[in-house]
Amino acid sequence: MSGKLYVVGTPIGNLSDFSPRAVQVLSQVDFIAAEDTRVTLKLLNRFGIKKPMISYFEHNRREKGEVILEKIKGGENCALVTDAGMPAISDPGEELVDMCHSNGIGVESVPGPTAFATAVAVSGLPSGRFTFEGFLSVNKPGRRERLESIADEKRTMVFYEAPHKLGATLADLYKYLGDRRIAVIKELTKIHETVDRTTLSAACEKYSNETPKGEYVLVIEGAPPEKGEKLSLDEAVALAKKLVEGGMAVNEAAKETARETKYKKGDIYRALLGE
Repeated sequence: MSGKLYVVGTPIGNLSDFSPRAVQVLSQVDFIAAEDTRVTLKLLNRFGIKKPMISYFEHNRREKGEVILEKIKGGENCALVTDAGMPAISDPGEELVDMCHSNGIGVESVPGPTAFATAVAVSGLPSGRFTFEGFLSVNKPGRRERLESIADEKRTMVFYEAPHKLGATLADLYKYLGDRRIAVIKELTKIHETVDRTTLSAACEKYSNETPKGEYVLVIEGAPPEKGEKLSLDEAVALAKKLVEGGMAVNEAAKETARETKYKKGDIYRALLGE
């Protein structure tokens, strides 16, 4: 009978955030698949846990993934952990989880802190709808294509960034997105946690003159609604009527209003004629 894969969330900074259930699961599994065994060893030592570990990260995920899969097929239970936060989110653990599902192996979640959700919560920016964008590519053509594709994104956006790339990333975001509100969040849950609420233009200036330290999460407001986007059709027709009353031809009024509100010219024209 096959074992099971447990996807275990670990603290994103403060080790006191580690859940009792996560401690229990790590204590009971047969082995742990860890992004960096040295980082995980510190966590295990803190909670008095002793378990064999297998290193599983971006550059060995295919080779070690097969090893881990075979051990689970053989009846062993495995806990998948990353250095901080939930595994398999912007993380090679995604592939291991997929492999287990494809092979009929049970996958169980042991949730813990997640940096992007925590950052949205403390940013104060709109959280009803948001999109997690992870790390931007360092490949210039791919980076440009990605930034162009999100230029009109109206949901709040969340990015991860390393300190040595922060200045360049802020500059690119400002170039492609324009000036927006942003929360530059550093060292979540750690002693030096900060939430810098500012604008992209101000952030570019500030962080180009500083040497950033720590890990960053950037929360950026979405694109503003297009002009007239929230108008109902009746409201758009009312605007067109005012243009007609001012002397504009019905056809031209419908055309102008359509351009400003994104409603179809024909719909506005027929409404003006009472059809």
